[in-house]
Amino acid sequence: MNRKQYQGYLIDLDGTLYRGIEVIPGAVHFMKRLVESNIPYLYLTNNSSRLPEQVAKHLRSFGLPATPEQVYTSAMATAQYIQKNHPRSKVFVVGEEGLYHALIEVDMTLTDREPDVVVAGIDRTFDYEKCKRASLAIQAGAAYIATNVDRVLPTEEGYLPGSGTINIAISHASNRKPVVIGKPETIILQYALELLGTKEDETLIVGDNLETDILTGVRGGVDTLMVTTGVHTRLDVEKYNITPTFVVDHLDKWEI
Repeated sequence: MNRKQYQGYLIDLDGTLYRGIEVIPGAVHFMKRLVESNIPYLYLTNNSSRLPEQVAKHLRSFGLPATPEQVYTSAMATAQYIQKNHPRSKVFVVGEEGLYHALIEVDMTLTDREPDVVVAGIDRTFDYEKCKRASLAIQAGAAYIATNVDRVLPTEEGYLPGSGTINIAISHASNRKPVVIGKPETIILQYALELLGTKEDETLIVGDNLETDILTGVRGGVDTLMVTTGVHTRLDVEKYNITPTFVVDHLDKWEI
């Protein structure tokens, strides 16, 4: 089905490899074929809450081959962006463990007093006080960065408020729009390609979401493989006017 041999894969997680607490049929076989073919890959996720070690452990619990070095999160990309564009900054964080850890790893000073940068990601303890502190800091001149703007977070309970919901509140209160790092923006894509060591025209993005995974590839000039096991279906392609390079119903249908 595929017209060329891709030298690297960027692979989404929830909806692509698993749904909640269940692995998607064909996902393990797909990943094992990549390993057997010696094709490098990164698990690319917008979820900024977990450490790479935690993501890898979660993937291995499904039988998927994963090491921390094969995981790249929006938290890691955000930390990389801040290190490059706002070195030695004081940062106010709205987020969870993965984001805090990523920022500490690049020697940022975390504070809630007169920060240079406000960073917001998924935060399940988000409240009025955090929104107030973030918006006041942004109004005072702090740079405003969002790990991602996914409206919802899929869970076993259903779709819960995501980073995008939190950032809408902060953006509305501060009257500022953030620099967005995660999918579908190309900042995370460029950093992931550098880490993977492949070029745009030899890499394939695999995902289930037209508005994040597939749009990232469209914007970044990278071929995309949409699998219809998650958020969107074949019918949605025309509805959203976002066209994947390839569409399959199961990853087993894809020839490595």
